[in-house]
Amino acid sequence: MFVLENRGLILDATRQPAQSRISYFTSLCVLRSGVILCGCQNGPGKHSVTSTIRLCRSNDDGRTWEPLPARFETRIDGHPGSLAAAEMVEAAPGRLLLFTTWFDRSDPERPLFDPVTEGILKSKQLLAISTDDGSTWSDWRELSMGALKGCALTGPILQMRDGTIVFAFESFKEYDDPHPGRHAAWIVVSRDGGKSFSQPLLVAQHPDHGIYYWDQRLCTGLAPGEFTALFWTHDLIEKHDLTVHCRHAILSADAVIASPIRATSIPGQIAAPLRLDDGRLLAFVVDRTRPGTMTLWCSPDDGLLWPEEHRLIVHIHDERAAVPQGSENVDFKQYWEDMGKWSFGHPAIRSLPENRVLLAWYAGTPDSMSLHWARVCIE
Repeated sequence: MFVLENRGLILDATRQPAQSRISYFTSLCVLRSGVILCGCQNGPGKHSVTSTIRLCRSNDDGRTWEPLPARFETRIDGHPGSLAAAEMVEAAPGRLLLFTTWFDRSDPERPLFDPVTEGILKSKQLLAISTDDGSTWSDWRELSMGALKGCALTGPILQMRDGTIVFAFESFKEYDDPHPGRHAAWIVVSRDGGKSFSQPLLVAQHPDHGIYYWDQRLCTGLAPGEFTALFWTHDLIEKHDLTVHCRHAILSADAVIASPIRATSIPGQIAAPLRLDDGRLLAFVVDRTRPGTMTLWCSPDDGLLWPEEHRLIVHIHDERAAVPQGSENVDFKQYWEDMGKWSFGHPAIRSLPENRVLLAWYAGTPDSMSLHWARVCIE
């Protein structure tokens, strides 16, 4: 049911200077005009002290790409920092919103994750606006996450049929917090084109905090206010990843009304969903079982079944990074270190005309990671 039509590079790391050879946290945004934007974190290493974000643009359905000249301020309120993602949405024709997570790098010796406290660097969620297809952007504006700490953007920005904008993120704990971590997946909602946002609304949290629903990726549904979430699901007690988990939900006036979270048959970590007009649910998934793969899956029944015979393996990866963790008996602290070493992943998926989808991900070697694309026809 899937036909891989074409593939190529969005940003070739081998042609970048040393300080810009690592690109990841891949994102895609298709504008009403047909222009496509791709965003990423970019720097000399994953989550480096100097990491920023970069954008590329395509005017021909993703066949060719050009880097955009936009550069982004990383010093916030007088403090040096790094930027972690570049998720975009067209709030109104020609008016783009870009969201990112900023991490405080006042102490350049501190890594993103503290293996002692298991907390992460202080962060802020930022928003900028463009009216010229992403060539230039406004100054940053900070979004409030209420009392939540250890927050980070986790995936694409949703735009509901009525124009409502949904920003997905997760919370954990900050670097110096000695208390146990309490991970949760959240959204904040804007009903005025990004001028203001709601208080955080809970999407997923395990009642005993024994399972983490990491890296939620959301897609809109067919009914008003409907969305689907897929989660990289990690069992902290049993020390291994579970299969991808799924939750369907309705966004009401001031709450998320959700179905129970359920396991799928899909192995892997981050999973990017997309709902087709005929109701089928797609998932573009990274699986780091050796050999690593980027695979496109399809469910004909709202995520209950994911027939393996219908999957399309888009990319096979030979992981060359020195990662000590396997799929079982995972040491949580070392797992965080491995996340900073993996050399492929972060799936993104967007609809194109004529029953096609555009896929994007990063892949390469530990010292050179490029952005890749593939166009797939859906039968």
